Amino acid sequence: MIDILAPWRTILSRSLHRNRSLPNARYLQLATVNLQGKPSNRTVVFRGFLNNKSQLQIITDGRSEKINHISNNAASEICWYFPKTREQFRITGTLTIIDENYDNQTARLTVWQNLSDSARQQFTWPEPGQALTYNQQDFFRETPPKDHPLANFILLLFNPEKVDHLELRGNPHQRTLYYLDENKNWIIQAVNP
Repeated sequence: MIDILAPWRTILSRSLHRNRSLPNARYLQLATVNLQGKPSNRTVVFRGFLNNKSQLQIITDGRSEKINHISNNAASEICWYFPKTREQFRITGTLTIIDENYDNQTARLTVWQNLSDSARQQFTWPEPGQALTYNQQDFFRETPPKDHPLANFILLLFNPEKVDHLELRGNPHQRTLYYLDENKNWIIQAVNP
């Protein structure tokens, strides 16, 4: 685990801040590798950095297919575009599954408690991806308590290993790579866009 704040982390935080007026700035694309070895991509919500470090927090339902993908192969990639500042971040890394059996539950509980009632309620819905065989009213169930996450509530920690930051303003565009060397130190390299 790297304790020093990664050099790209401040840049990403600044981009989040400058795009905060756009609700879609919190949404990013997360790609995993499916069981057939093919990429599988979806949009998820950024839930902040773990303890103000460089790990990104994402939540999911433990019954979703992405959990099987991650359990089989933790390699993943994020693509995040900020329209106001015209920046793209492609972040390569691995995912860690924080479920109810994980030793340290602090981060999982904190994220659960910070969710809105309607977001927590989604974890009471029937299993994702299954045929719709019930009345829509079945979705409106009692909201789970804030003090104890449901078993299928999963916190995913994205562990960055490489960040490709592309700034599309100006001509020429600016592109910077950040990557971990063999000693887990961040290297910064400007490259051609």
